[in-house]
Amino acid sequence: MTGKSLTMLAVGDVILEKAEGGKYLSKVAPTFRKGDVVVGQGEVLFTDRGVKTFVENFPAPAGPSVNMQALADAGFNVITLAGNHAYDQGAPAIEDTIAGFKKLGIAYTGAGMNIDEARAPAIIERGGIRFGFLNYNCVGPMGEWAHKFKPGCAYIQIISHYEMNTANPGGSPDVYTFAVPRTLKAMIDDVQKLRPRCDVLTVAFHKGILGMPETLAMYDQQVSYAAIDAGADLILGHHAHMLKGIEIYKGKVIYHGLGQFVSIGQGLTDEQRKEMRSLAAPNLSTYVLRLDPARNMTMIAKCVVENGKITRASYLPCVINEEQQPVILKNDEKGREVFDFMDRITKAAGLNVRYEWDGDEIVIHQV
Repeated sequence: MTGKSLTMLAVGDVILEKAEGGKYLSKVAPTFRKGDVVVGQGEVLFTDRGVKTFVENFPAPAGPSVNMQALADAGFNVITLAGNHAYDQGAPAIEDTIAGFKKLGIAYTGAGMNIDEARAPAIIERGGIRFGFLNYNCVGPMGEWAHKFKPGCAYIQIISHYEMNTANPGGSPDVYTFAVPRTLKAMIDDVQKLRPRCDVLTVAFHKGILGMPETLAMYDQQVSYAAIDAGADLILGHHAHMLKGIEIYKGKVIYHGLGQFVSIGQGLTDEQRKEMRSLAAPNLSTYVLRLDPARNMTMIAKCVVENGKITRASYLPCVINEEQQPVILKNDEKGREVFDFMDRITKAAGLNVRYEWDGDEIVIHQV
C-alpha cells in the first residue's frame, strides 16, 4: 500500500467508426493524461477486415485500427468491451482489437475469443495499488455473446416480464426485469475470484433503458447490488447513450449511466432507418422527445483513491460540441445545466444522493 493519492477517470460509450479519432478526443485528452487510470467503454471494436454477421441487431461498422492509437494517445489505459455491438464485425474485430490493445499497453476486459477470455479481468497497477476491472453486457441480441467455442462478449442474461395492472387489454403493463440466476452467479463468481487480487475492484455493465433518463429497470439495481455484495467497490453503467442517476449502496457508488461520450459513426442507411422506425413504432416519437433534452450532455466520473480505497467520488460535467467533441464544463451556466439535469433525474429515480459543487467538479454525497 502507499499513501499517494491516485485518480481514476471513467467515461461511457466511445464510438470511433471514422478515422482521425484523435481530433474528437482532443478537448479532453489533457485531463485524461493527468489521470492515473482512465477507463472507457468501447462501443464498437476496431479492425480493417471485419465480416458481416447475422446477429439480430443494426450491425455497427468497426472503427479503423488506427483509432486504437488515438485512444492511447488521449490517455485511455483501460477499455471495457462487453456490449451489444461486440460481435457485429465477427471474430476478426475481436481478434484485432485485443491484439492492438496488447501492443499499445491498453488493458481490456469483457470480450474475447471464447467466454473464458471474455470473463477474464483486466488488472493494472499504479503507485503500488492494483485496479481490477470486469465487464458484462446486459442488453442486445444473444448473437453477441461469447461461448466456449465462439468469440463474443461476457454477459448477464436479462428476462423481461409484462404484467397487466388494469382491466384494459392493450394498456400499459408493469414491467419486471430479472437476471437469469445462472448468468448472475457467473458474474458473482468472477468478482469473488478477483477480489483478493486487487485493491480497487470496478464492475462495468452495459445496461439501461434507452430514451428514459429518469427511469431504471429492476435489473439495473439487481446486478449492481449483486456485484457490490460480492466485493465490488465501484459500478459503471453505459449503453443508454444518455446520463442516468447515481446512487450509493453499502457505501459504494453506482454510476447508472455515464452517457454517450463520443459518437463518430458512419451513419445508418436509408433502409436501416426505415426498419428502425418500423420496429420502434408506435413509441418512436416518445423516444425521440425524451432523448432530446439530454442528447449533448455527458460526464467524466472521477474517483480519488487513497491507501487502496475510494475516498471521494464526483463527476466532471461535459457537453458534446458541434464538432462532436466532448468538452469539460465549469461551474457556469452550461455546467449548471448538467448539474440541474442530473439532480432532477436522480431525484425522479428515487436515488439516495445529492450533488455539490467543489470548484468545477460535482461531488457525490449520500442523503
